[in-house]
Amino acid sequence: MTTAWRDLALIHRLEFPLPVNYVCYASLGACFAAGGVQPLGDVSVLAAIVSNLSLIVAPQALNTAADVSTDERHPERGRLTSAVRRFGRDRIVRCAAAELAGAVLLAGLVSVWSGRPLIVAAAVLTIALQVLYNTEPVRLKRRGLTGVTAFCAATVLLPFLLSYWAVRPDVDTAAWLVVAGLWMLAAGRMTAWSIPDRAADAATGMQTPPVRYGMAGAVALCAALLAAGLVLTGWGLWGRYGPWWALPLVAMQATFLGGAVGLLRRPGEAARVSKAHILRRMTPPVTIGTVALSVTPLVAGLDRPP
Repeated sequence: MTTAWRDLALIHRLEFPLPVNYVCYASLGACFAAGGVQPLGDVSVLAAIVSNLSLIVAPQALNTAADVSTDERHPERGRLTSAVRRFGRDRIVRCAAAELAGAVLLAGLVSVWSGRPLIVAAAVLTIALQVLYNTEPVRLKRRGLTGVTAFCAATVLLPFLLSYWAVRPDVDTAAWLVVAGLWMLAAGRMTAWSIPDRAADAATGMQTPPVRYGMAGAVALCAALLAAGLVLTGWGLWGRYGPWWALPLVAMQATFLGGAVGLLRRPGEAARVSKAHILRRMTPPVTIGTVALSVTPLVAGLDRPP
């Protein structure tokens, strides 16, 4: 892989296992709506998933460009900031803008083809939230839990709905519970991801949860969000597929909560947790659980046809 491609991968946060999560987030709604493999072969559904991938990955690059002054203060971000300097901040923004424009165009075509305007509306709202999260004067990243929930809505909730609507227009109660739970789970994990950045964020005025609420408060918030997410996700999965499907899926997602509870019991360790530890130790079990969550609607055979 050439240096330019390595830089692009870093700038778009494509470190394993994150790309697997992105693919799952892009397709999860379609999987729940389809209730089987066959509808996923439809061109409009595939186009919606591709649009979602751009809507998820391109803002990672936008966030990288927006956060470079903060990342330069973080000892774990040396490779990332070097990639930004080599590639150029303005070039990153132009690249992300082109990717987002392509995504909304594709979503618009799917919306017209299916006669469902909510599809393109979800794409536009996703871009709006990401712009508000990353740019002044709003810069939602400075606003504690508000920024976390907005970013996770754009990364998890809206892509779920976009691909779901590409298959069918009606979102049932179980699907709403599942996607609300996944939204909370993502917010909890994002709060944990912000813990190693506390010093750099504080130095640059970023009021992320650890800066705004303190280290112990951020860990407690992380655990509360994860617990709420597990309840909602488990409730939706139980209602749709029954306990034998729901319980193992919730257990896999609960591994991250176990890590957060461990930090609550040993608050001194929260200050020393690294992004590498979160990426390599805490994230892979969740990724496996998210893959299983995507596959379940395709094999359970209990969903009603679209």
